[in-house]
Amino acid sequence: MDWQLRPARDLGLAPGDRLRSLRRERGLFGMAASGLWRRLLRLYFRLFHRLEVEGRENLPAAPFVLIGNHTSHLDALVLASILRGDVARRAHALAAGEVFFGSGAGAVLSAYAINAFPIWRGKTKRGEMAALRTRLVEDGLVYILFPEGTRSRTGELGEFQPGLAMLLAGTGVPVVPCFIEGAFEAWPATRKWPRPGKVRVRIGAPVSMEGDRAAAMAACRSAVVALDR
Repeated sequence: MDWQLRPARDLGLAPGDRLRSLRRERGLFGMAASGLWRRLLRLYFRLFHRLEVEGRENLPAAPFVLIGNHTSHLDALVLASILRGDVARRAHALAAGEVFFGSGAGAVLSAYAINAFPIWRGKTKRGEMAALRTRLVEDGLVYILFPEGTRSRTGELGEFQPGLAMLLAGTGVPVVPCFIEGAFEAWPATRKWPRPGKVRVRIGAPVSMEGDRAAAMAACRSAVVALDR
């Protein structure tokens, strides 16, 4: 085997900057914290939402991007909880920076437990998109994101934004569509806290993002819609 050693991507960053950096690597503490968080998430969803998952066999080896409809703060958590093994350890939710990384406590929880990367709405630079793309491919990661860009206030699927196609341009990385049922009823944007209620996730076959970007985005949205049954 040909070993290649390289410095950690976040070498030299101050602790506060590391939490909010796309260069962040987990280390032993981060791995332990996120592992414990995943176990707690699975227990929570099993007890309070009787989580059911269909189509887990459609999940490929990393790298890939997991997408779904977005109606609730539960969405990223439930998609993270359905992953297993090495794929789960490689997963990063792409979360709104101003919401999840705005405070020190929020940044610690989001970085070390949820293992999220911040995306600042309306402020993401081309270099940051390139950094996300590089890490996805070179580190063999899994990204969890919601192409609508924000939570639906009605429960209906909105239009997909073009950021997903821009992120994956030229990478050959597939997109795995999901449909989350029940999260809107359990924790809509109008409620401060979630309530118990059945949640089901359906996972579809991977979608290629090669070729025309608009057509690829339309195919991704159609794949999510097809899982709503």
